[in-house]
Amino acid sequence: MTDSDKAAPSLAVSLASRPRPRRSRRAFLLSVTALLAVAWAYVAWRLASGAVERALLMLPFELIWIVPAIYWGGRRSDASIADKIVVQASFFSMAWVSFVLVLALVRDAVLLVTFPFPLLADAHVFALDWGPAIAFGGAVLGVFAGAANALAGLHVRRVDLAFPDLHPDLDGLRIAQVSDLHVGRNIRARYVERVAALTKSLDPDIIALTGDMVDGPVERLAGDVAPLKALADAGRGFFILGNHDGYSGAQAWTTHFHALGFHVLLNEHTVLQYGRARIAIAGVIDPTLRPGPQPDTALAGAPEGAFRLLLAHNPKSAPAAARAGFDLQLSGHTHGGQFFPWTLVVRRVHAPHSDGLSREGRMWVYVSPGTGTWGPLVRLGTRPEVTLIRLVRVADAAPPRVA
Repeated sequence: MTDSDKAAPSLAVSLASRPRPRRSRRAFLLSVTALLAVAWAYVAWRLASGAVERALLMLPFELIWIVPAIYWGGRRSDASIADKIVVQASFFSMAWVSFVLVLALVRDAVLLVTFPFPLLADAHVFALDWGPAIAFGGAVLGVFAGAANALAGLHVRRVDLAFPDLHPDLDGLRIAQVSDLHVGRNIRARYVERVAALTKSLDPDIIALTGDMVDGPVERLAGDVAPLKALADAGRGFFILGNHDGYSGAQAWTTHFHALGFHVLLNEHTVLQYGRARIAIAGVIDPTLRPGPQPDTALAGAPEGAFRLLLAHNPKSAPAAARAGFDLQLSGHTHGGQFFPWTLVVRRVHAPHSDGLSREGRMWVYVSPGTGTWGPLVRLGTRPEVTLIRLVRVADAAPPRVA
């Protein structure tokens, strides 16, 4: 295998975040406040008994409100121990409130279904008397189970994709995808070392970092990110920007990943040679950054007959990528919802490319549920993964195999 020379990130590309008017921030905070107030009112009405319980129940909702109101947008850092405790409490409150809302709705559904039927009176009384305790306790258990899954659940998902016109020299090509690692508050050097070691053990030909690698500035996280350097050797490592990389300093992180040895792709491509076959690997900029994703620009000048792979953090680039002529798009961003019930919400909002394998015309799309976690260190209904995609040549495209 030979590869094209790694070029330094293009300084002609603006990597400034798209401006957010103050009115948008105020509207966002008002929306968050209203949603939290409604959620608290419902839970307090249906599960709490007495003024003291209702007042105590306000604490997790207030903790959730604190992070977007005070810590997001650089208004206050979380450098001190006290701030770190507040932020972590806020994140875990997000998960707990999500679970308790679902369990409160389930209890009300049971009460509604059992009320008209005398034969179900015992079930009705049980839900009435024990439902609040089960909801509060079940939400706590959900947080603990989700945290254990997030910490210990890193695994490899293997995906075989068949392409009837794949060049014989690309048959069996292995692409490892690491996405949404979110090195920062929860994900530190030890976890990154695990990810790097697991990825290298797969012996991939290409390693794709598909955005949201970091949540914080270079000067604070360079040491935690350092183990990823092992994935850039032999010119096989590629990096694209996600929205959180942009929030954390797009230009600085672009420069840093280039210094680590990665191909940094900003609406551009590079070509690798495998025997007589070529693969054009393109990367697009996240929609939150200027000038945004441009799949057609990224592929401009790619050689005819090359296999065309696009790295796009946000899967919403898929329609434009398919029109540009890509064969495969690797994305992240959605986390698969990370934990229930957001797993259901994400499937609806990002359909048809919310999680896992899907099609956009003739182009395959794989959306990673993420290798790390964002916000609460909780996963329920999803698992953090390193994805290993293998290209397979067949006479007629067979169904994909996911394991």
